[in-house]
Amino acid sequence: MPVRRDLVRWSLLAAAAAVLVVFLGAQRQSVEVSYGRSPSAGALPQEGSAGELSDASVPSVEEMTALVAAEPVVRLPGAVARWDEQRVRAAIGDRGTRILVAPPGLDEAERRRVKDVENAEIRIVGTEVSGGLYVASPDDLPGWRARFATRDVTGPLLTLLATLHDQPTPPDRDDLRWREPTGPELAPMVAALRATGRYVGPGATLTKLPEKAASSAFPDGAWFVVLPAQPYGEPLPAYGPALHRLAPDQPLLVMYGDWIEYHGPSAAEFAEVAGASFYAQFGSRLGRYAYPQQNVLATYLGQVTDVRYAGLFDRPLPYRPFDPLRVALPALPWIFAACVAGFVALSIRTVRGSGRRPTDVGPGGTPARLAGLSALAVELSLLTDARTDPALVRGVGRLRAARDALGEGLPDRHVRELLADAAAELDDVARDVRMPGYRPDVYLRARLS
Repeated sequence: MPVRRDLVRWSLLAAAAAVLVVFLGAQRQSVEVSYGRSPSAGALPQEGSAGELSDASVPSVEEMTALVAAEPVVRLPGAVARWDEQRVRAAIGDRGTRILVAPPGLDEAERRRVKDVENAEIRIVGTEVSGGLYVASPDDLPGWRARFATRDVTGPLLTLLATLHDQPTPPDRDDLRWREPTGPELAPMVAALRATGRYVGPGATLTKLPEKAASSAFPDGAWFVVLPAQPYGEPLPAYGPALHRLAPDQPLLVMYGDWIEYHGPSAAEFAEVAGASFYAQFGSRLGRYAYPQQNVLATYLGQVTDVRYAGLFDRPLPYRPFDPLRVALPALPWIFAACVAGFVALSIRTVRGSGRRPTDVGPGGTPARLAGLSALAVELSLLTDARTDPALVRGVGRLRAARDALGEGLPDRHVRELLADAAAELDDVARDVRMPGYRPDVYLRARLS
């Protein structure tokens, strides 16, 4: 039984160690499940390589400083940003805040000159609004739509003014108004879409549809309507809903300036995801540069492709195979604790079962007494004869039994009884051979003291 108990005890300890190793090893694992690597480029071209720098320029810092000193709002040639003047004027109050508005598509040196105009508290480059250490930009779809469809920067302007003057940030508002398109507006658009799948309105900069990006994003084809940025303050014709009613199963992209919206199958699950991810990632660059619509559309289509490959649109989520380790992982700490508890319990039971006290391992303890009596038996064996041999044999037998009992972890009381019997036999031998110094009490006292 003691041997079996030790086997169970050490098995539990080994199991606890194995569970600990598995658990710690699993912490370094990571699982990535996808349909494959998206073929999209996933980013706008770098500055200067995609026609995003316009022909517009800005005067010198000194000239712009003089212009700003003369007028509270200076709009440089080519500037496109618009805002609700009444709301902005009310937010400024009597502070004398001066605003410098520059065109989009400036290179780094020109943007630095605009930034160096120190008497302009607020600077707008394209539709990027900045002042002091801050840059204000929308963070939701209505804000991005107003900024990129009509170049309305009212929201960022009010937010920046409130921040600069430690005022409460005004709540976001969606002031964009829509109207139903007229029949004459829709007719040429529908004809072009049914003939070629695309319509490019007057003033739009799209010269060629990005075919590769379009086929990756919409393998079954889609309609594309590309329009220039719409006039600020006027209702936008809602071409998307009108065309969707004509062809509800046809994917449709409508582009107002740099604003792109999707209508068609799965729009409820897809449109906001694609739009929010695209404008959150690229909105700041679209605001300060003058990218051709072809590049903006290609990058948006790449974002659509990424969403498709992520399994969020028009596909079920990827199958995740059964992983026993992933299922068992939460239980491993409990298994480890149970194994450790079992090992500790069996160890305590073994120690208690032996009845051995800490003093037993010292000079006067049971193992020491066994060793001393064994040495005494060896020395007495040299002095015995036929008359004393039986007592010596009986004593040696008791010593062997005591040694086995001690090795098997039997109670210490039993071991001591065997040693007492052995000592009595050896004492008889010492008296018979007339060797008082070999009597167990005398011998052990001399050896173990």
